[in-house]
Amino acid sequence: MRRATVSADRIANMTLESEPPAAASAATIANAAPAMTAAPSTELSAFIPSFRGSAPYIHAFRGKTFVVAFGGEVVADDTFPNFIADLNLLASLGIRLVLVHGARPQVEKLLEQRGMESHYHRGIRVTDESQLGSVIGASARARARIEAALSMAPRTAAVTPIHNRVTGGNFVVAKPIGVVDGVDMKYSGEVRRIDAQAINDCLKDGDIVLMSTLGYSTSGDTFNLTVEEVATQTAIALKASKLIFLLDTPGVLDADGAVISTLYTREAADIANKAPQASDVQFFLSAAVRACQKGVARAHLIGRKLDGAILQELFTRDGIGTMISVDSLDNLRPAKIEDVGALLSIIEPLERQGILVARPRALIEREVERFFLAEHDGQIIGCAALYPFPEANKAELACLAVSPDYRREGYGERLMTAVQKAAKEQGINTLFVLTTRTAAWFLERGFTPAKITDLPEKKQALYNFERASQVYVKQI
Repeated sequence: MRRATVSADRIANMTLESEPPAAASAATIANAAPAMTAAPSTELSAFIPSFRGSAPYIHAFRGKTFVVAFGGEVVADDTFPNFIADLNLLASLGIRLVLVHGARPQVEKLLEQRGMESHYHRGIRVTDESQLGSVIGASARARARIEAALSMAPRTAAVTPIHNRVTGGNFVVAKPIGVVDGVDMKYSGEVRRIDAQAINDCLKDGDIVLMSTLGYSTSGDTFNLTVEEVATQTAIALKASKLIFLLDTPGVLDADGAVISTLYTREAADIANKAPQASDVQFFLSAAVRACQKGVARAHLIGRKLDGAILQELFTRDGIGTMISVDSLDNLRPAKIEDVGALLSIIEPLERQGILVARPRALIEREVERFFLAEHDGQIIGCAALYPFPEANKAELACLAVSPDYRREGYGERLMTAVQKAAKEQGINTLFVLTTRTAAWFLERGFTPAKITDLPEKKQALYNFERASQVYVKQI
């Protein structure tokens, strides 16, 4: 996995240090020229491709809504200032941020000071009336620290501070959980409704929205909710692009202790069901599955203890934690011979427009096993094909098409992901496409321009110079 090696402050310093002072003479600048053309340092050499590689993500994320959820452990951790600096960086890139914070360790400390004991059932605090004040007080203290940190100017004094406005409110309408397994949960509650319109109004004004785990009922009562419940319901209500959880482990781990990079919802649900009771993985992974099934595009589980984890997860190809997306098996499947007619109905209009290369029916029938199909309510509405070139360790993503009625709903990206996953399972590490009309779409999804000579030799021999298709590649 690639890891970011240069901090935002270091980037700023390098930029400033490379510029001559305004009062420098022409001779001084001329004398400095040899140094400016010298070979870059090892650190700078590592930074350049890393920064260039983040460009597609910066473009894709601008204007999107991310819900970031973290417990009170993050607020109390030594890395908290760096985490807040990373959030400020995300906001400066035009990402609309909703932050949902917990306060469990702060509540525990306050209860201990007051001589009270904590009680949990199924990992959820049983909040009685005597402890509710401590919950409210601890949440207020955590919120104050977060707001103060978000208001802090960058450590690099030469950079003009950007003031991020933080806002909050009674965005969560709550209700009591009630009695669970014979245990009265008292003032522990769950979400009844999220005021999405009010939150979106704040985001449109450029505010960072900060939410705690306190919710309020229509009768005026205050309830203590879980951070994963508030974050999940908020992400669903806002139709967020991403829901991000910070947890104690680096992500979801396999049997060997390695981070699982990508999970579909069905796989994730199975892991969550087998996870230890009341563990981070059980709570957060289950919440991530619910969010994706309800329309959130992606959920991410990343470790809170790794400095810069959120940047590495979002702006590098492989990420650093676990990403969960909607189960492809719900919508995608391999093509069968009886699907040829429906498949042709999707690609033939694009062939007539010259967007796709014409493929005779007989060719489609012979190569039908190379195709993946997207279905909606049993109707085939999209396709994509995988053509491997194992001798070159490369594969072609071909014939990607979605019915006009279902474009802009994510089917194209799901088909691309399915092809990419199939290629990786065959040991392929490079995916390439040839396109005449859709270069921007592929660029936004991590492909980069390439030359005809970068294609496998067999594909070069078949290249149609009259179509003059552009070549794009992606490391997978």
